[in-house]
Amino acid sequence: MRIVERPSPNHNERPGGRPPDMLVLHYTGMRTAAEALDRLCDPAARVSAHYTVDEDGTVFAHVPEDRRAWHAGVAIWQGETDVNGASIGIEIVNPGHEFGYRPFPALQMQAVLALSKAIVERYRIRPLRVVGHSDVAPERKTDPGELFDWPMLAAAGVGFWPDAEAVRARLEAQPEAEPDTIGRNLERIGYRWPEEPGSAGAADVRGQAAVLAAFQRHFRPGAVTGTTDTETAALAAIVAAAV
Repeated sequence: MRIVERPSPNHNERPGGRPPDMLVLHYTGMRTAAEALDRLCDPAARVSAHYTVDEDGTVFAHVPEDRRAWHAGVAIWQGETDVNGASIGIEIVNPGHEFGYRPFPALQMQAVLALSKAIVERYRIRPLRVVGHSDVAPERKTDPGELFDWPMLAAAGVGFWPDAEAVRARLEAQPEAEPDTIGRNLERIGYRWPEEPGSAGAADVRGQAAVLAAFQRHFRPGAVTGTTDTETAALAAIVAAAV
């Protein structure tokens, strides 16, 4: 893993000097790596990450890990609203859904894994504190997206991936998809399950669809529908049990 220093001025102190206990993975969502690197290091842009991983596996270091990089924006996970203050942010070069989303090359994924594994071990980050940008901001973001290889990372000890046999057993035991139960499980995992303010608990249908799609994009990338179904319910139950 080759690390190149490319400092960004866009950072500040972590609140109370707290050590990071989350890892947030992004794609750059720009046409080229050069455009993304320039933006992450532009003081006028007021965005940054701790690292960027290029498609050839080169890692660019932008912000020291003991500083708060500005990568997550308005976000929440497991009740944490200062996601930037709690996390390390890694940008992964990919044009994203807007500019021609494509698979992540093997060299790039190997570098992402090596970098992520070192961070997770250094800060003892729990599996369900390794998330995508879409997990923490589902109504705004879709990265790193359904082509990202979460199972490969989880197999190496970075993040969580549900066991296929456990999911099958859950499907047999509970074949019906119950929206209320799915919502409770998604909340337990860390998502904010939205309700429309001031409507006596009436569902925010659009917001719930965004959360369901984010969960599926991470844990069932083959079918991102944003709707409830039996497999999504089973997966949510399995992941929630791992919290």
